[in-house]
Amino acid sequence: MGMKHNIQKFKPLHRAATDEESSTHSPNGKPTKPSSRSGPNDHEFETSGVGGGDTALALFNNPSDLHEPYTPDEERRLVWKIDFMILPYLAVCYAFFYIDKTTLSYAAIFDIEEDLNLHGTQYNWLSSIFYFGFLAWALPTNYMLQRFPVAKYLGINIFMWGFLLMCQAASKNFQTLAALRALSGAAEACADPAFMLITSMWYTRRQQPIRIGLWYTANGFGIALGGLLGYGIGNIRGALPSWKYEFLIIGALCCAWGIILFLFLPDSPVSARMLSQRQRRIAVERLRGNQTGVENKTFKLYQVKEALVDYKLYLFFFLGLVGNVPNGGFSNFGTIIIQGFGFSTLVTTLMQIPYGVIIALSILVCVYLNDLFATRLGYQSRCYFILLFLVPNLAGAFGLRYVPLDKNVGRLICYYLTGPYNAAFVMILSLTTANVAGHTKKVTTNACLFLGYCAGNIAGPFFYLEEQKPTYPLGIWSIVVSHLLEAAVVILLRSLLSWENKRRDRKQGAGVGGKHDPRDEKDLDETAFGDLTPSLHGFMISSPQLRTDVESGGSRQLTDVCNNQQDRENPNFRYIY
Repeated sequence: MGMKHNIQKFKPLHRAATDEESSTHSPNGKPTKPSSRSGPNDHEFETSGVGGGDTALALFNNPSDLHEPYTPDEERRLVWKIDFMILPYLAVCYAFFYIDKTTLSYAAIFDIEEDLNLHGTQYNWLSSIFYFGFLAWALPTNYMLQRFPVAKYLGINIFMWGFLLMCQAASKNFQTLAALRALSGAAEACADPAFMLITSMWYTRRQQPIRIGLWYTANGFGIALGGLLGYGIGNIRGALPSWKYEFLIIGALCCAWGIILFLFLPDSPVSARMLSQRQRRIAVERLRGNQTGVENKTFKLYQVKEALVDYKLYLFFFLGLVGNVPNGGFSNFGTIIIQGFGFSTLVTTLMQIPYGVIIALSILVCVYLNDLFATRLGYQSRCYFILLFLVPNLAGAFGLRYVPLDKNVGRLICYYLTGPYNAAFVMILSLTTANVAGHTKKVTTNACLFLGYCAGNIAGPFFYLEEQKPTYPLGIWSIVVSHLLEAAVVILLRSLLSWENKRRDRKQGAGVGGKHDPRDEKDLDETAFGDLTPSLHGFMISSPQLRTDVESGGSRQLTDVCNNQQDRENPNFRYIY
């Protein structure tokens, strides 16, 4: 007696009871009006009493804050503002990300092999060792993304990768350059996972493919910009070799952008300085239907275990692997392949510009067509578009293998046809962000996807044998086989996710004996932020005594929510494929 129990009110659990935002429920499930008189059994509205919950809790300090009405126009204006706050920073960063990865390719045509006396497979190892650093740091950096402010951690890492790139200009031999390449890979390991986390924090699942496509489009523009930078750097007539200027100039630009990200990119909707308190709440509220939460800083071991027994983790790992064997080859040997068509060194750098533009356009076409089919026509189309955008790459690979060597224009066109596979990988990333709930599970799955990404990029260069230069028939066959395997896994993943959705629909549509059991349905509000736990009848309960009292009353709903649900446990979660 006399004890006050701190609770946080959310929308009532049963959908039939949603009209009364201020109602509570008695143990028998009947709604009761809260008393206006204060007394020892009153429930205080307080967020600080909930530990380990989603960071979005900090925005809701009063009952009136919950379920604030907002108009479609207000949401539209907010989304435009979020786009302005987020996408330019990620896009420019991703352009540098790709330019940085291709600096070695440009250095190859600027005579780095001769200057550092590289021989045998040493150039291949320089290509792959970058991803050994990436691989070694992939898991730790993903868990640090959960532990630290995402934008600040990303900015620090981008500054470091620029600094390490500049240091590569001082390399005197293979050993020094290899060590710096490995460290650069470790610094870049957070980039893609951070971008995916940021996208899932700010956008609905329907909006995510377009936004991922927009920042990933900078990959293509990065290739085009890299070609222009390479051409300009190749015309520098200074005291240093051209490849050293490549490392110094691009490294300095990356350092500058890392500082900008650290200072201006918001860490999450909860702390965005450019948004008012109400806009922050709307930014969180509009994600309720995602059923994936916003952000949670508490590492949860059981979610790691859950991820490791989920088949999606292994399928995403394999998609990362086979989808990036071609990337590992083209990002490091693309300029050598083009130079083999008979172009000079400087013209070769310019020939990368159309390739980058094709990549950018293919990504935009892919994500906007998917949005059209998904929103206006109601199709589950993401896997289909992955398959569709693998076709040009397969055609281009067969062309590079079989078009006669004297048909340089035809072979160049075939090379350009290999660009749209980037659009397919964008859709794979969107499948990952949309189909995993629980923050620790999400970062674990992202880490495993990029472990596969690293493995593919490590293996890719070793299919390009020195004695087969510049046509690389084994490297071209590695593209064909990889994408055929990728197509098979995509079809399998789509079939499994479709089956699971139908199983959940049947379960929620019919209970024991074929009858609908409303207890099998959980309110979307209750399961929206999957890391919120525990709750009762729409309330977050921080008092152990109150939890004990309620559990002794046999409340099934408390048990339901104490599970701290991820996607496999959340009956309201539906997979997108």
